[in-house]
Amino acid sequence: MLSTLPFPPSSNRYWRNVNGRMVKSAAARQYQVAAGSAARAAGTEALQGPVGLELRFYRPQRRGDLDNRIKVLLDSLQGILYADDGQVTEIHAYQADDRAAPRVEVIAWPVI
Repeated sequence: MLSTLPFPPSSNRYWRNVNGRMVKSAAARQYQVAAGSAARAAGTEALQGPVGLELRFYRPQRRGDLDNRIKVLLDSLQGILYADDGQVTEIHAYQADDRAAPRVEVIAWPVI
């Protein structure tokens, strides 16, 4: 299954300390809603068992680490592509630049 989702914020902007508690930032909550809506609109269904993912990140600027985007994306797809991100046993991730259309393309499959 292929889904095209909005480009995620960095994990550096994902958590915020509020009165000694770590909570998801407003950017993280907004991204979860946007990514979930886009994935559902693509007709995705949650996979059972181990899951493999191919992630193609097209970033708007030539900065930011690939690994800082992966965690945010995996958390956002929880309950949509899989019940829990612990099901993900294989990841192939790629990064390129596309200032005009930043996005992430996700292909998911059951791992046998």
